[in-house]
Amino acid sequence: MNIKELFNTEKRVLNDFIDHIDQGQVESCLEALKACKGIIFLTGVGKSGFVAMKIATSMTSTGTRALYLSPVDALHGDIGIISADDCVIFISKSGESDELLHIIPYVRNKGATLIAFVCNGISRLAKAVHHQVVLPVEQELCPFNVSPTLSTQAALILGDVLVVALMAHKEMTLDQFAANHPAGRLGKRITMKVKDLMLQGPALPFCAPTDHLVDILVELSDKKAGCILIINTQQELLGIFTDGDLRRALQKHGHQALDKKIQDLMIKNPRHTHPETLAAEALRLMEANPNFPITVLPVIDHNRHAVGLIKLHDILQSGL
Repeated sequence: MNIKELFNTEKRVLNDFIDHIDQGQVESCLEALKACKGIIFLTGVGKSGFVAMKIATSMTSTGTRALYLSPVDALHGDIGIISADDCVIFISKSGESDELLHIIPYVRNKGATLIAFVCNGISRLAKAVHHQVVLPVEQELCPFNVSPTLSTQAALILGDVLVVALMAHKEMTLDQFAANHPAGRLGKRITMKVKDLMLQGPALPFCAPTDHLVDILVELSDKKAGCILIINTQQELLGIFTDGDLRRALQKHGHQALDKKIQDLMIKNPRHTHPETLAAEALRLMEANPNFPITVLPVIDHNRHAVGLIKLHDILQSGL
C-alpha cells in the first residue's frame, strides 16, 4: 500500500469507528467518571499502556485527578493506593490480557468502579467490569492486521472525548487551565498579558494633536517605538502616527508635511488593547486584517487613558 492508500484506510476505519461507537456506553462511562470521588486510574499493557499514560496526563492537566497504574507493579504493592472512591479504566484491544485480568479481583475487592475500553465486547475483561466501551475498529493499519495502530488511535480518541467532557462538567476556566500549564509556549499563550510586554512610563512616545510634524520628529526618533501616540490634556488616546505614516506624508506633501499639525496626519481611533488582555489576543488583533497588518498597538485603560504600547517584535521575541 502506498502512503495515499494508508491515509485513506485510516480515515475510513476511524470514521467508521466514530459512526458506530455505542454512545450509550460512552455516556455510562462518563457518568461513572463524573461520580468518581477519588482518583481515576488507567492501566494497560504494551501500547495500550502508553495510551493509558497519555489519557491520564491529559485528565490531570485539565483538572481531573488521574494516574497511570502499571499492571505489573500493581500486583507488587501499587494496588494499595486504590480505594472504594476510585475508578480504574482498563485499556485492552483483545480484552484477554492476563496482566489486566489478574488485577481485576483485587481491584473489585477494594470496591473501586471498573471500566474497560476493549475491541472485543465478549472478552473476559469486558464481562468483568461495571462499565465497558466497545471500540468498533474493523481492522488495523498493519498489513497483517496485527500491530495495534488504528485500535490505539480509537482508544485515544475515546480518551480525549472523555477528558474534554469532564472539563465541561467541571466548568474549567481558562485561568484554571493556565494554572496547570505555567511553562513553555502553551503556558505563555494563556498567561502572558499585554502589561507584561508593553512599553510604559518614560519609554512611551507622546505628543499633542496641535504639535507640528517637525516638532515631534525627535520624540519619534528617540523613543524608537516605531510610532508616537497622540493624546489630549487628560492623556486620552486620540490617534497614532507611525514611521510608515511619516514616509507616506513626505511622499504626498513633500517638505510641506513638516509644517502640518499631527492631528491632520494621524490615524484617528486606532486599534488598541487593554493591559489585562492576553498577549496572544493582542497578536491576533494586530494580524486581524491581513491587508493592513500593524506592528504597534496602543494600550489604554478603562478611561481611555494611554498607558502603554505593545510592539509585534516584542511579542514574537517573548516566544509566544
